[in-house]
Amino acid sequence: MTGHVLSWTTFFPLIGMAVILAMPRNRPNLIKWTAAAASAVPLVLSVWIFVNFDRGEAGLQFVERVPWIRAFNIEYFMGIDGLSVPMVILTALLSFLCMFASWNINKMVKGYFALFLLLETGMMGVFCALDFFLFFVFWEVMLLPMYFLIGIWGGPRREYAAIKFFLYTLLGSVLMLLSMIALYLMHDPHTFDMTRLWTEYGVYGRTFQLIVYVALFIGFAIKVPVFPFHTWLPDAHVEAPTAISVILAGVLLKMGIYGMLRISYPILPVATVYFAYGLAVLGVINILYGALCAMAQKDLKKLVAYSSISHMGYCLLGMAALTPAGMNGAVLQMFNHGTTTAMLFLLVGVIYDRAHHRDIEGFGGLATQMPVYTGIVTVAFFASLGLPGLSGFISEALVFLGAFPVFQTLTIIAVIGIVLTAGYILWTLQRMFLGTLNEKYKSLPDINGRELFTLVPLAIIVIVLGVWPMPVLDLMRRSLGWIAEMAQRV
Repeated sequence: MTGHVLSWTTFFPLIGMAVILAMPRNRPNLIKWTAAAASAVPLVLSVWIFVNFDRGEAGLQFVERVPWIRAFNIEYFMGIDGLSVPMVILTALLSFLCMFASWNINKMVKGYFALFLLLETGMMGVFCALDFFLFFVFWEVMLLPMYFLIGIWGGPRREYAAIKFFLYTLLGSVLMLLSMIALYLMHDPHTFDMTRLWTEYGVYGRTFQLIVYVALFIGFAIKVPVFPFHTWLPDAHVEAPTAISVILAGVLLKMGIYGMLRISYPILPVATVYFAYGLAVLGVINILYGALCAMAQKDLKKLVAYSSISHMGYCLLGMAALTPAGMNGAVLQMFNHGTTTAMLFLLVGVIYDRAHHRDIEGFGGLATQMPVYTGIVTVAFFASLGLPGLSGFISEALVFLGAFPVFQTLTIIAVIGIVLTAGYILWTLQRMFLGTLNEKYKSLPDINGRELFTLVPLAIIVIVLGVWPMPVLDLMRRSLGWIAEMAQRV
């Protein structure tokens, strides 16, 4: 299994998709259980990868490499390092939990779960591919199922949100494609092999690096999303089904940061150093702008969406510093934000299924009616806030520790984001859960067993990593040190 574990992890959902497509559509429960089983296999394999990954090695592991399109020197080249492993685990875990979060989907069940499994394959492939052409194929594979999952199973404005998501992402993909071709043609013989692109960066002139970096940055920044490329995100989140919102915030946003670290940093070191301060500025803007927008929201789901924009700003600030603490904090923030924001969107779905609205000011006093739900919401919100003892604190602290020696003024300004985050989170908790119970909701049932099944594993991770973050830090420390060295070869 060692030789092909990445292929099984990536493509097993496609086997599940094929089985589902062969099933009769009048067996929805069988379809749902099949989808859950198909997503369970990558989760088991990702745990095996976690256990067997050599933490003392900075290089690539579990490599699979065979010629694919020989005429153009394109390969099926898969491999992972300390940057990839946390994202593979996060993707597998959230995909599995989202199958159960989608249990109340009753419209076109067969199509929904088939597309979800296709989406999982695309996401896994992005984090494992080491041939730029293959990376781009997986990147594009994600686009189509996400478009339909929002556009068919979303809210009242689902078509608008789906088209907006598609057009923004397509723009980024076009720029990425042009950059990929430019890098390919600069080498003799031509190659999409990322390991060659990393080591043979000397063939790129300074101007070439700056232009390609900007093009790639726009493509990745749309995914993060970085201000001002963020406007698709709130619409997509608000209209998407609960499970798709979880995947959007928990995995897809991380692909932008991952792409910068995997491709832009080691391949274009001159441009990376040149634009580092600008990247830090954009990170601070994301932190403050996202927090202020979140504070202004009355829709709970939109509040969580804008909070994601704010929290991804910490990743930008940490990675711009190019210090060990900053880089580790940025990637740890990617993982931690994936778990906390997944909890928050799942919790939004729980209350929406009961009350059929998300208006923060329309609730009140829910703590007396739904005490278990209130407790889990509090854990998720405080983790997002960065309360010591929960996972968000560790990653944000590392970002500040790594960024302060390099960007003192920007780091001091960025700390204001913590105060703003505390403001909108505590204010939301007060309006929804404290005070007198709204009479309309005196019969609301508390959270049920299926919903707890999707939330408890994430809550455990949030608490454990808040106390002991070393399981993730040990995974990525050496690989991120190597990426930082590659990015500063100027």
